[in-house]
Amino acid sequence: MKALSVKNGTTFDIREFEEADFEKVHQLNVEEEWNNLVKKKDSTKNAWLHSNLSLLVCDGETLVAYIRGLTDEHVTTYITELLVNKRYRGLGVGTELLNYVHHLYPKTRIDMLASSTSRSFYEENRFRAFNGYRKTIEEY
Repeated sequence: MKALSVKNGTTFDIREFEEADFEKVHQLNVEEEWNNLVKKKDSTKNAWLHSNLSLLVCDGETLVAYIRGLTDEHVTTYITELLVNKRYRGLGVGTELLNYVHHLYPKTRIDMLASSTSRSFYEENRFRAFNGYRKTIEEY
Protein backbone atom coordinates (compact mmCIF):
# COMPACT_ATOMS: atom_id res chain seq x y z
CA MET A 1 0.00 0.00 0.00
CA LYS A 2 1.28 3.45 -0.90
CA ALA A 3 0.40 6.91 0.35
CA LEU A 4 -1.19 9.84 -1.46
CA SER A 5 -0.59 13.28 0.10
CA VAL A 6 -2.95 16.17 -0.56
CA LYS A 7 -2.95 19.97 -0.14
CA ASN A 8 -3.58 20.17 3.59
CA GLY A 9 -0.93 17.57 4.40
CA THR A 10 -3.41 14.75 4.88
CA THR A 11 -2.22 11.39 3.65
CA PHE A 12 -4.49 8.69 2.29
CA ASP A 13 -3.77 5.09 1.37
CA ILE A 14 -3.72 4.24 -2.33
CA ARG A 15 -3.97 0.65 -3.49
CA GLU A 16 -5.05 -1.66 -6.27
CA PHE A 17 -8.74 -2.50 -6.60
CA GLU A 18 -9.82 -5.98 -5.52
CA GLU A 19 -13.12 -7.65 -6.32
CA ALA A 20 -14.26 -7.32 -2.70
CA ASP A 21 -14.04 -3.52 -3.09
CA PHE A 22 -16.70 -3.32 -5.76
CA GLU A 23 -19.63 -2.59 -3.43
CA LYS A 24 -17.86 0.55 -2.20
CA VAL A 25 -17.19 1.60 -5.79
CA HIS A 26 -20.82 0.94 -6.66
CA GLN A 27 -22.05 2.94 -3.67
CA LEU A 28 -19.90 5.91 -4.66
CA ASN A 29 -21.38 5.70 -8.17
CA VAL A 30 -24.88 5.69 -6.61
CA GLU A 31 -24.06 8.78 -4.52
CA GLU A 32 -22.70 10.58 -7.58
CA GLU A 33 -25.77 9.52 -9.60
CA TRP A 34 -23.67 7.96 -12.32
CA ASN A 35 -26.79 6.11 -13.30
CA ASN A 36 -25.43 4.30 -16.35
CA LEU A 37 -22.75 2.62 -14.22
CA VAL A 38 -25.28 1.95 -11.46
CA LYS A 39 -27.89 0.49 -13.82
CA LYS A 40 -25.30 -1.71 -15.51
CA LYS A 41 -23.84 -2.90 -12.20
CA ASP A 42 -22.71 -6.33 -13.44
CA SER A 43 -21.06 -4.86 -16.55
CA THR A 44 -19.42 -2.17 -14.43
CA LYS A 45 -18.03 -4.80 -12.07
CA ASN A 46 -16.67 -6.80 -15.01
CA ALA A 47 -15.07 -3.65 -16.39
CA TRP A 48 -13.26 -3.15 -13.07
CA LEU A 49 -12.12 -6.76 -13.06
CA HIS A 50 -10.71 -6.46 -16.58
CA SER A 51 -9.02 -3.05 -16.36
CA ASN A 52 -5.26 -2.89 -16.07
CA LEU A 53 -5.48 0.41 -14.19
CA SER A 54 -7.78 0.35 -11.16
CA LEU A 55 -6.80 2.25 -8.04
CA LEU A 56 -8.61 3.22 -4.86
CA VAL A 57 -7.80 6.02 -2.43
CA CYS A 58 -8.96 5.20 1.09
CA ASP A 59 -9.28 6.91 4.45
CA GLY A 60 -9.46 3.86 6.68
CA GLU A 61 -12.53 1.98 5.46
CA THR A 62 -13.94 5.00 3.59
CA LEU A 63 -13.51 5.18 -0.19
CA VAL A 64 -12.16 8.67 -0.86
CA ALA A 65 -11.69 8.35 -4.63
CA TYR A 66 -11.09 5.95 -7.45
CA ILE A 67 -9.59 5.92 -10.89
CA ARG A 68 -10.09 3.26 -13.53
CA GLY A 69 -8.52 3.04 -16.95
CA LEU A 70 -6.57 1.15 -19.56
CA THR A 71 -2.98 1.58 -20.60
CA ASP A 72 -0.55 0.11 -23.09
CA GLU A 73 2.22 1.54 -20.85
CA HIS A 74 4.03 3.11 -23.84
CA VAL A 75 1.81 5.57 -25.69
CA THR A 76 -1.62 5.96 -24.11
CA THR A 77 -3.24 5.79 -20.72
CA TYR A 78 -6.99 6.15 -21.10
CA ILE A 79 -8.90 7.15 -17.97
CA THR A 80 -12.41 5.74 -18.06
CA GLU A 81 -13.56 7.06 -14.68
CA LEU A 82 -12.17 9.32 -11.99
CA LEU A 83 -14.44 10.02 -9.04
CA VAL A 84 -13.76 11.78 -5.74
CA ASN A 85 -16.18 11.32 -2.84
CA LYS A 86 -18.09 14.60 -2.33
CA ARG A 87 -16.94 14.78 1.30
CA TYR A 88 -13.28 14.89 0.18
CA ARG A 89 -13.46 17.33 -2.71
CA GLY A 90 -11.34 20.45 -2.67
CA LEU A 91 -8.34 18.74 -1.05
CA GLY A 92 -6.55 18.02 -4.33
CA VAL A 93 -7.26 14.28 -4.27
CA GLY A 94 -8.21 14.14 -7.96
CA THR A 95 -5.16 16.11 -9.02
CA GLU A 96 -2.80 13.97 -6.96
CA LEU A 97 -4.43 10.79 -8.22
CA LEU A 98 -3.93 11.85 -11.85
CA ASN A 99 -0.31 12.78 -11.09
CA TYR A 100 0.22 9.42 -9.40
CA VAL A 101 -1.09 7.56 -12.44
CA HIS A 102 0.98 9.64 -14.84
CA HIS A 103 4.11 8.82 -12.83
CA LEU A 104 3.24 5.13 -13.03
CA TYR A 105 3.21 5.41 -16.84
CA PRO A 106 5.45 8.41 -17.60
CA LYS A 107 5.89 7.55 -21.30
CA THR A 108 2.16 7.83 -21.96
CA ARG A 109 -0.20 10.65 -22.68
CA ILE A 110 -3.39 10.64 -20.63
CA ASP A 111 -6.62 10.69 -22.63
CA MET A 112 -10.12 10.84 -21.18
CA LEU A 113 -13.63 12.02 -21.75
CA ALA A 114 -15.05 14.59 -19.36
CA SER A 115 -18.42 16.10 -18.65
CA SER A 116 -19.07 19.80 -19.01
CA THR A 117 -19.17 20.06 -15.20
CA SER A 118 -15.63 18.69 -14.83
CA ARG A 119 -14.14 20.73 -17.67
CA SER A 120 -12.68 23.42 -15.39
CA PHE A 121 -10.98 20.78 -13.20
CA TYR A 122 -9.12 19.31 -16.17
CA GLU A 123 -8.24 22.71 -17.62
CA GLU A 124 -6.85 23.78 -14.22
CA ASN A 125 -4.69 20.64 -14.36
CA ARG A 126 -3.38 21.71 -17.79
CA PHE A 127 -5.18 19.10 -19.86
CA ARG A 128 -6.08 20.28 -23.34
CA ALA A 129 -9.34 19.53 -25.10
CA PHE A 130 -9.39 17.27 -28.14
CA ASN A 131 -12.15 16.04 -30.41
CA GLY A 132 -13.57 12.58 -30.16
CA TYR A 133 -16.62 10.52 -31.03
CA ARG A 134 -18.72 7.85 -29.33
CA LYS A 135 -21.35 5.37 -30.44
CA THR A 136 -22.99 2.48 -28.62
CA ILE A 137 -24.41 -0.69 -30.19
CA GLU A 138 -27.93 0.57 -29.41
CA GLU A 139 -27.35 3.54 -31.73
CA TYR A 140 -27.02 1.49 -34.94
